[in-house]
Order: sequence, then structure tokens, then C-alpha cells
Amino acid sequence: MMGKVSIDFSLKNIWKSWFAFRRGKKITKEIDDFSYHLEERLYNLCKELNRGTYHHGGYHTFTVVDNKPRVISVASLRDRVVHRLMYAYLTSIYDKTFIYDVWSCRKHKGLVGAIQRTQTFLRNNHKDFIWRADIAKFFDNVDKQTLINIIKRRVSDPKALWLLEKIIFSYPDSILSKDIKCVAKSIPIGNLTSQIFANIYLNELDRFVVHMLHPKHYLRYGDDFIIISKDKMKVIVYRKQIITFLKESLHLVINPKYDKILRVNEGIHFLGVEMFSTGRSLKSRNWQQVKQRLNTKNAGSYSGLIKQHSNEKTIKEFDWMILEKLNEELY
Repeated sequence: MMGKVSIDFSLKNIWKSWFAFRRGKKITKEIDDFSYHLEERLYNLCKELNRGTYHHGGYHTFTVVDNKPRVISVASLRDRVVHRLMYAYLTSIYDKTFIYDVWSCRKHKGLVGAIQRTQTFLRNNHKDFIWRADIAKFFDNVDKQTLINIIKRRVSDPKALWLLEKIIFSYPDSILSKDIKCVAKSIPIGNLTSQIFANIYLNELDRFVVHMLHPKHYLRYGDDFIIISKDKMKVIVYRKQIITFLKESLHLVINPKYDKILRVNEGIHFLGVEMFSTGRSLKSRNWQQVKQRLNTKNAGSYSGLIKQHSNEKTIKEFDWMILEKLNEELY
């Protein structure tokens, strides 16, 4: 159903987007420079958006190694304020349309909740069969025009669609000329908007699975998902139908490394955790990542993850890590 909500390009809303972007961030040279002429820059941004003269800038790209190399592309601070505005607009329209068991990048959801929900499914269905899968190089293979076409089913505001195209086609290698957009793929991992774009794109898969296939259980976090059924042959059929749907409708393929059908009581590796119907354990690599990334703002989330599937030694180490971080950040 076509949405009638208009995007708000008022100066007040742009200030609101700035404050949402700025919240919780440390002072950097880029933030300091932007803040020095903040009123003028936000006012000019407001004028450009309302006059239709806004142009998205380039990206700063770097590589992080997290089990495997990931290329992160980050837009300028000015563009990230616009991303925040667009993210809030799309979330207000789309979040209520997503199925319950989509756990990534949503308020009151998240990784720990997805792990707990999956564990409940395994515990209550230990004799059933499960297909654990993820999508190969998802962000690299999102088809830009397909994404825009999907969004147009719910968003009709011309100003919003104009800005969406600016953001989506801003990523390098997406334009052949000023007038001809190629059928380009990939959205940048570093954009906030890419989080809501991912859920909008894969909402097509979610709705196909839930409303057309009707499995016993389905859960998705990012581009990782599981399907559970009592009948192994049904799971095999679901797998075949989903692979066809992904290829034909979303131009995506399943990662063969994680394409596995198992009996639930055999256990699965999912969302960085070894899960069984009787319990779960955190892999040593993930524990090292926690130690590297822990700070006072995310300690609560990590605490739930660590204390529910770690041994006494690890829990004790984690408690000391929190005390050390408090000393570092508060004094």
C-alpha cells in the first residue's frame, strides 16, 4: 500500500537529525570543524534539500579485519546528518511492517535477543529439522534499482524518493553518466541508511517465507536466517523455493559455506554462537572481539551475552573488564 507520509525537510527536523547523530559521539576533528559553523551549515543543508540542489559527497573507505576483511565506506559528516534524517523517516514507515522475528537494527531487538529467541526455538523443537543459511556478500549484491522499486511500493512522496536516489546512487561505481544509471549493485556497510535498506530489501524474503511457505519457525538477523520444520523433506523444499526466490526476485544467492540442513539436536553455529537444544557456548574468537570492543555504553548488552553462555572464569574476567573501562572513561 502506497505511503502518504511526506518527508520533513524543515530546519527544526534537520537540527533534530543533527542531535540524533551527535548523541554519544566523542569529539573528533571532523565534528569539531562542522560544529564551528553549525548554524550556517545546517541552514544551508535545509535550503539545498528544499530547493532540490543537494548533492551527496564522496566516501572515505577503509578495511577492518573481523574474522574476514570488510571494506567500510563512510560518508562525510554533512551527508551522515542527511542519512540520519532519512533513516528516521523510513523507520517510521517500515518498522511496523516487518515480521516479529526480524532482530537486526530494530529498537528493543538486537543480537542478544536473536540468540535467546533462537535458543528457545531449539529447546522447544529438538527433534525437528533446521536449515541454517546466510546470503553471500549481501551488501555487495543489493541491486540498487530493485531496492528503489521496492521502496516505491510504500513511499510516494516525490521529495523522499528524490533524496533516496541521491543516497542509494551515491556509492562509487553506481553511475555510468549523468543521465544513465547502471543496474549497479552494492550499498556501503558504513551508512546508517544501509541498515534500514537491508531490512526493507530482505522484508521481501521474510514475507515470502512467512505468508507463502508457512514454516513452523523462521528467524532472521541481518542476512543470516533459520527455518525449522518437523519434516525434513519440507525443509528441503523450502530451501529450494527460497533459493529460487532470492535469485529471481532479489538477485541474491545463498552462501554455500553455511548452507546446512540438520536435526536440531545436532546443534548449529549461528550468530557467532555454537547452539544446541540443551545450551550454547561463545566461541573464543567472539570473546576476543568482546574484549576489544567493550565500553561503558555497550556493557549491558555484552553482559547478557557473556553471562548466559560462558564459564565462571570468563564471567569473572568480564566483570573486571567493566571496572577497568569505567576507570578509563570516567576519570
